[in-house]
Amino acid sequence: MPPQRRNRDFGWLLIVCAGLLPLVLGILCTAIEARHTVHQQQITTANALLAQAERMSDSAWDMITELRQFHYQPCAAIEDKLQREGNLNAYFRSIGKLEGDNVTCSSAYGMNPGSLSEMMLRQPPVTGKAWWSISIRGTFGVPDRPAVIFVRQLPDGEGFFAVIDGQYLMDFMRALGESRGYRITMRFNDGAPITSEPAEQLPETYLKSEPWRAESSRYPISVEVVVPPSELLKAWRQALFIFLPMAAIFSILLMILTANWLRRRISWRDEIRRAMRNRQFSVHYQPVYSMAAQRCNGVEALLRWHLPNGDTIRPDIFISAAEEEGMIVPLTRHLLELMAEDIQSWQVEPGFHIGLNLAAEHLQHPEFVADIQLFARRVQNKKLQITLELTERSLIHDGEDVARKLRLLQAQGMKVAIDDFGTGHCSLSYLQTFPLDYLKIDRGFINAIERLDGETPVLDAIINLAHKLQLEVLGEGVETSLQFHYLQQRGVVFIQGYYYAWPMDNDRLRAWLNEQGQQPLLAEESHESELYHS
Repeated sequence: MPPQRRNRDFGWLLIVCAGLLPLVLGILCTAIEARHTVHQQQITTANALLAQAERMSDSAWDMITELRQFHYQPCAAIEDKLQREGNLNAYFRSIGKLEGDNVTCSSAYGMNPGSLSEMMLRQPPVTGKAWWSISIRGTFGVPDRPAVIFVRQLPDGEGFFAVIDGQYLMDFMRALGESRGYRITMRFNDGAPITSEPAEQLPETYLKSEPWRAESSRYPISVEVVVPPSELLKAWRQALFIFLPMAAIFSILLMILTANWLRRRISWRDEIRRAMRNRQFSVHYQPVYSMAAQRCNGVEALLRWHLPNGDTIRPDIFISAAEEEGMIVPLTRHLLELMAEDIQSWQVEPGFHIGLNLAAEHLQHPEFVADIQLFARRVQNKKLQITLELTERSLIHDGEDVARKLRLLQAQGMKVAIDDFGTGHCSLSYLQTFPLDYLKIDRGFINAIERLDGETPVLDAIINLAHKLQLEVLGEGVETSLQFHYLQQRGVVFIQGYYYAWPMDNDRLRAWLNEQGQQPLLAEESHESELYHS
């Protein structure tokens, strides 16, 4: 498959994945949110049921407390009172009095004899406690409907009981859970379950929710709430209904951003490669003036990109793009080739300086030394002084390895300069790490000469530091005679800027060197306008 086709297919795949990402994350997040919502509903339902069961238990125990007034009284004397108490109070199926395990009298059956086991339709639990409660499947009179019995045994063998009809709890369960299809189960102690029938069966499914079990802190009551899959689906649909419009917007935005990023990434890489192939790049050279020699003693090479339609792309844009796209090393090699071609047409004296900026990625590249040596061999007949300029704004890793490479090139006659000094984060560390010959002061410090009426303590400190380190100093961006004289008075040997000469292509450079390159820069003379319009 051709690389262009492969890149295009990969780009479309990446765009589609970027568009699907918010949707997939949204589906997962809404599924989690739906489960969380349903879980909160389970907790709320269980707590409401426990609260109701506790209120009914409170009523039952309050009733038994009231029944204690009938202690030692015969059933014949209290029968009417029991019936009246049982009828006037809600929830109760029956209340009564016990003698051991025998029911002596009750509000439902009067003084008909019977046992507690017969009334409960089961044996009483063995709890070892004087009071207890338990849920039962039914009672002797209502065997097909659950109930809850509360019993208080007294030390003398007598006791009292209250039976709450389970229908009240079942009605409350239906009110809370029937509309949502909840399956709710309540137990008092380890008794029979009191449950509401679910609106639907609960099949095994991946949407199955975990049952929620809650217990009362006051009474031995437990509640279990099971949610059907339909409730999970309903909560999920509601969350999706809210989220999907936003997810669609995010998907579209992310696809647009991804497409733009891919277009910039692919187009920059391809465009730089195409521009090198079609020779759209050229080198401009900005002359450097020597105070000592009073003439031009070198130039700095600056790469320029001219489009076929006449437009140009700013160096800061295409160099940053080349660094981001991994094209800075091929682009630097292309620059060296263009420079080698231009230099063959120069007529300069031996020792003429040619400076070129180096990117951190190229400095750290395994073939950096070989690239520079190849360039040096191609121009060795001109006997130039090659100056390698480290851009202080770029961060160089493996400093010791880079310093070793630079020392090797210095041993072969090349010079090393630090460019844009003072604008990055590594100025002093660069001075300590790398073998330097020149220090180029950034134009920002030079411009301060105009703003501060000649008082520039930071600039003066940089110049003094360079002199103490025995480094030659070059002032960049010199645009006025005031700046020129200021630097001259402080022993700055080299200047570079519009005050002396603008950057120019190879043909204009050769003409300029023949006409003005050997002339001294007069005190108040500026060649800016002349060169700009030439």
